[in-house]
Amino acid sequence: MVSLIPWHFLLTIMFIAFFNPNLSFAKISKINGLKMNAIDRCWRYNSEWRRHRSELATCSVGYAGKMLNNMGKDLIRYKVTDLSDDPINPKPGTLRYGASMIQGKVWITFQRDMHIKLEKPLLISSFTTIDGRGIKVEIAGNACLMIFKATNVIIHGIRVHHCKPQAPGIVMGPEGKLIPLGHVDGDAIRLVTASKIWIDHNTLYDCQDGLLDVTRGSTNVTISNNWFKNQDKVMLLGHDDGYVRDQNMMVTVVYNHFGPNCNQRMPRIRYGYAHVANNLYQGWVQYAIGGSMEPSLKSESNLFIAPIVGSKEVTWRKANNKNGDRWEFYSVGDAFENGASFTITKGGHVPKPNYTKEQSFEVVDVKFVRSLTRSSGVLRCTKTSIC
Repeated sequence: MVSLIPWHFLLTIMFIAFFNPNLSFAKISKINGLKMNAIDRCWRYNSEWRRHRSELATCSVGYAGKMLNNMGKDLIRYKVTDLSDDPINPKPGTLRYGASMIQGKVWITFQRDMHIKLEKPLLISSFTTIDGRGIKVEIAGNACLMIFKATNVIIHGIRVHHCKPQAPGIVMGPEGKLIPLGHVDGDAIRLVTASKIWIDHNTLYDCQDGLLDVTRGSTNVTISNNWFKNQDKVMLLGHDDGYVRDQNMMVTVVYNHFGPNCNQRMPRIRYGYAHVANNLYQGWVQYAIGGSMEPSLKSESNLFIAPIVGSKEVTWRKANNKNGDRWEFYSVGDAFENGASFTITKGGHVPKPNYTKEQSFEVVDVKFVRSLTRSSGVLRCTKTSIC
């Protein structure tokens, strides 16, 4: 019997082959079978992505929008060749020099595999991309990353782990300006008054405080394709209960893998709005998603796998008599395994993301979440294979 190839599969192959003539039929078939998510489909089909790295900036979705300000003819391409770190007088070739000293659009790559131990937090300038694709880049063992009063920043393809608190001190800040920095908790990545930020395909774990904090008026953030594991406090959206400015915060959390061994805050939200879609939750201890101060959350087509022992409830709300029941926690199209449950807001309406055309993306059926998130975290890209 002759087996027929579905017409839609043939169209996909023809489309990929036209724009990527160097791909074999076997490779195209393999890629199609991966069922990549919307972000990955944008660039991973192209075997020549190394020659066109900055095209990644066209692939973001959610509140960060397209990161077109991170590409263009005036883009400065900078390669890290030196794994040392001087927080006050960074040397050319180091990560800090590229991320803090150079003004303008900077696309940072790495010469080889690197394990970088930062002496003080790395403050990343506006219009900076840190691109770890193709090699193994680790930032670990001491200070980690901060996006401080900056905009248009991409962090892609790095491992950040075992971050430690830092005492106050002087560090090189954005655009080559020395600034005094107060005590810093041991977060992997912290956003402070930052906007238009895309955090994609990173692996974050084992830090003394949290893995990713979006604080002090930060907004228009997309957190996608990351792997968060082995952590108590995972993701904080909103500085504290007294920081009312976080009412304007808008964050998209999509295609991420949470777990194993995560306790809480996936995310924990204050004041602002979060669209949490197509993520995989591999258990929790206290809760998965929580909040205080009237946050709005749309949980859409996520897969929540409750732990065998412990809390089965996905959500947690901090009691506050002043706020009463003015919460907006909604679950739409989510799936629940091992007895997981989601307490939604009674009455009211489902808050919409209200994305612009460049921010919008299709949220797919939850039955595909395992496929969409199986490449979460740092990708294993080699010189001879598709990423």
